Amino acid sequence: MSESVRIDSWLWAVRVYKTRSAATTACRAGHVRLNGEKVKASQPVRIGDELRVRIAGFDRILVVRQLLTKRVGAPLAALAAEDRTPPRDPVAMVAVRDRGAGRPTKRERRDIDRLRGRAPHPDED
Repeated sequence: MSESVRIDSWLWAVRVYKTRSAATTACRAGHVRLNGEKVKASQPVRIGDELRVRIAGFDRILVVRQLLTKRVGAPLAALAAEDRTPPRDPVAMVAVRDRGAGRPTKRERRDIDRLRGRAPHPDED
């Protein structure tokens, strides 16, 4: 087996992206960093390299443990990459409502307040 694999192929093989073309597009857009540097899709990845992959606004930190060129099942993919992503802070989540949805109902407002960590109003509950 070779000592390196294309980064887009590896990201697809360990199931970070659904397709190899999606991994290539992410590399072109600058969403993939190898040891702190933005990379092209053809950049070789080696065992021990650290990858930062931006997905849905959050960074996943992965360390290469095994080189794969073919897509494998989820249990094998989990062994090929060590996930060092810190847990997400639930308070950092933002309540998003559709534009033009009008005022929130009392129930929606309470849910938003609960999500933001605010204490309930003294007259409520």
